[in-house]
Amino acid sequence: MSDPLRVSGSLRNRLALILIGGAAILALFLVLLVRSYAAQIAQQGQDQVLGASVTSILDTAIIQDGQVEVDFPYSALSMLSTPSDDRVFHAIYQDDTLLSGYASLTRDATRAPALPAYATAEIMGTAVRRASASRTLIGADQRTTITVIVAQTQDALSGTLNRISRTVAGFGIGFFLLATALALWASSSTIGQLQRLTQSVTKRGPQDLRPFDKPVPTEMVPLVSSLNTLMGRLDQSLNRSEDFIAEAAHRVRTPLATVRSHAEAMLQRVGREENRATVRSMMRAIDESSRAAGQLLDHAMITFRADHLERDTFDLVELVQDLVVRLTPVAELKDVTVRLDGPEPVVISGDAILVQNAVRNILDNALKYAPGDSLVLVRVTNTPTPQVVVVDEGQGFPHAQIDTLADRFTRGDNAAGTIGSGLGLTIAQDVAEAHGGILDLSNRPEGGACVTLSF
Repeated sequence: MSDPLRVSGSLRNRLALILIGGAAILALFLVLLVRSYAAQIAQQGQDQVLGASVTSILDTAIIQDGQVEVDFPYSALSMLSTPSDDRVFHAIYQDDTLLSGYASLTRDATRAPALPAYATAEIMGTAVRRASASRTLIGADQRTTITVIVAQTQDALSGTLNRISRTVAGFGIGFFLLATALALWASSSTIGQLQRLTQSVTKRGPQDLRPFDKPVPTEMVPLVSSLNTLMGRLDQSLNRSEDFIAEAAHRVRTPLATVRSHAEAMLQRVGREENRATVRSMMRAIDESSRAAGQLLDHAMITFRADHLERDTFDLVELVQDLVVRLTPVAELKDVTVRLDGPEPVVISGDAILVQNAVRNILDNALKYAPGDSLVLVRVTNTPTPQVVVVDEGQGFPHAQIDTLADRFTRGDNAAGTIGSGLGLTIAQDVAEAHGGILDLSNRPEGGACVTLSF
């Protein structure tokens, strides 16, 4: 069993987290930027109104009969009205003398600007925005400076900024949610290419080592190229292994056939019974070795053809009937009758050579374990699916081992004394799986084995 892979996290989650984190930072930055800009614009609006109020008051200041007169216009305060009823404070100075208003609005002696100057201050524990401007009045025999200061609380401005903040926050959340959805889509779309490659590898059979020729993103080219190179090396190694098995089986079977012919000739010339028993044991060992070599060759061929399955349409009844005819002489030597029950054609799509090999191995097993003067029934049906059922009257399968008998080189406890390699049922099962079917082993209630090959 291979060691478990070390997992270092999900690329999709990592990419999505980076994109979502970037979107969150960008959304927060936009909210702060828009709120700051909106506060600046709103503050400028209030300052302009305050400045206009100060200017309108200064415009009424005159020197009349040596006295400074300031006609406080109604519009100077009415323009400062707000839905929140912000409080308004004012102060009018002649030089350093307070003529009217709140003394807490002090005059800045270092500044005497002609244009309004703005600042944030505090009156009676309340934050206000103030505007101040000065103008020099010249009379007949005097020169004096009039300074007007107007201040206003910022309740309306704060309310406006709160509404703007909520609106901007809503847009920011919407932007973040949209960016999150786009990030998840982008990460899934990006990783989807890798998932499709993974699915393509998963769907392939163990012998399908063709290179990947579908277009892939530029970033995946090194990975796919390395994977194609690896599969190319594996394909060469597998082909060499299959060629070696086929060649080895062929080279073993040929000399074994020669040795067996010599052993048969020797058996005819040996007179002593103990020597004849020895020769028979030798012939039996030769038969087992020859059969094992043949089935190794068959298994190698089936492994290759199953992974490169070429389907043709053929009649399953006709194929099985041909096998029954060819195996009838073998059955007659054991006084076993083989009967085919399949009057109607059963047409399937598959590899006829593989199916023939599978059925031949099943029939061969049935003939080996069937007792003399018994019947091996072969039934070909199309209900519920195309299948071949082989029934014999032998000992049946060992109940405790029935689930493992199709494993490679596995034989039942009742196989002692019978020539075999443990590959016959394995070959039949591989053929069934290659055609999308199953191999089912069971025992008949009245005795004997039942093998069902379904397609």
